Amino acid sequence: MREDKRSSGLDEFVFVDAPPERIPEATVPHAHRGLKRLLEGSTWLAARFVADTVMLVLALLLAFRLGPPDPDVPLLGLFPPLALALLYSRGRYRQRLRDIAIDNIAGGFGAISIGAMSVFVLTSLVYGTDSQSGPLVITAWLASLVGVTAVGLVLTVAQYLARKRHLVDSPTLVVGADETGSDIVRRLVSHPEYGLCPIGFLDESSARPAPGGPPVLGTLRDIDLVAATHAVEHVIIAFPAATHRELLALIRDCDRLHLETMVLPRLSGSINHQTQFEYLGTLPLLNLRAIDPDGWRFAIKYMIDRVVAALLLAVLLAPMVVIALAVRLSSPGPVLFRQRRIGRDGREFDLLKFRTMVAGDPADDEFVVLAGLAPGGVEGTDRRTRVGRLLRRTSLDELPQLFNVIRGEMSLVGPRPERPEFAELFRERFEHYHDRHRVRSGITGWAQVNGHRGQTPLAERVEFDNFYIEHWSLRLDLKIVLLTLPALLKGS
Repeated sequence: MREDKRSSGLDEFVFVDAPPERIPEATVPHAHRGLKRLLEGSTWLAARFVADTVMLVLALLLAFRLGPPDPDVPLLGLFPPLALALLYSRGRYRQRLRDIAIDNIAGGFGAISIGAMSVFVLTSLVYGTDSQSGPLVITAWLASLVGVTAVGLVLTVAQYLARKRHLVDSPTLVVGADETGSDIVRRLVSHPEYGLCPIGFLDESSARPAPGGPPVLGTLRDIDLVAATHAVEHVIIAFPAATHRELLALIRDCDRLHLETMVLPRLSGSINHQTQFEYLGTLPLLNLRAIDPDGWRFAIKYMIDRVVAALLLAVLLAPMVVIALAVRLSSPGPVLFRQRRIGRDGREFDLLKFRTMVAGDPADDEFVVLAGLAPGGVEGTDRRTRVGRLLRRTSLDELPQLFNVIRGEMSLVGPRPERPEFAELFRERFEHYHDRHRVRSGITGWAQVNGHRGQTPLAERVEFDNFYIEHWSLRLDLKIVLLTLPALLKGS
């Protein structure tokens, strides 16, 4: 039985060309001054520092309150300043383009844990076996983790919501009105959580930005007038029609005007977390280090995948048996649905899912997809069973893919695999599409946790998939897994 009609061939559905892409109109900044002072800039960083300080001190007071009545461990007072110093060293109080809650949680956990261990070792060395620091340090450590994480989440969510509602927009200039500059504008408008509202371009007067986007407000030499007229706060330098000398002069002008300035590197597609700065005398060079999908790091990743998949199957065996029975009783047909997919190096394999649809004739379905969108979700007539709806909403129908992982056909994290007929079609239509087949396909991936599930723009999905490969690390895999969990709970 075929789960959906698109698995039976490309001639069964119709491609409808999408309308010409336009850059969404930028929202005119109307920041609430009070909120902006609190949730942006140096005040925002100071608020985070003060909140963390309060939580650490309260955690220490709680430890003394719950501990022995007369603890002789004054060295525990070093815990708050030490933890704050470690948080600072990990960049918690550095200005970022966007705060991500899970990164703050991970960084805070490491810094606070190291601080607590350091204080415990120090008190043990000073007071020896008579030290009563153990229970106190553990209490302070746990209370600090809860307090610092909670207040960090509150502040991060508050900033995120304020930006999404355009309450704290920062007027932003993009230098360069070509395709790259227009792409920057499109991304900023589509993702207001960055808090940057593109109001216009700086470029030569002959430059013509994409339709529907902000106008060219002046040339690079007009930065003083444009910044004053439009209350500009941020400048993003893309690829304008300007010389090296003119760009350096612009950056110096931005510094003089106290504008936050960011530069898009020319070879941005080759830069990842392994890129290092080197200096040839005073000349900065980027040492590019590409990820090797055939190297030992990915071999370790795939080994960990199989071990974790086996453990998950052992833990989830009983629920999977219940799901299998529910699928069998929901409608006639097999428990498992198999579909050919393309994996690493273009090799085909049978992807496994719990069946979620009733038997039907896919040829009778009428399915229309806009060109440029990825397939997925409900395609054609909705034939999901009641059990199938629940399984899809919670993604429990994907659990049998743990067997694909054990067999070495898939990974826990990676680009989602596509059907052979679509993979070939998309390879012809989208540049670098086939690059995503350098690694094993995943049950979840970077594109999925960034909202690209189902029938979403394929070009963006490919971009996220290749970004994942170029920036891969075990830490990124863990981050994706952690980001997948709330998405499952929300049923998204």
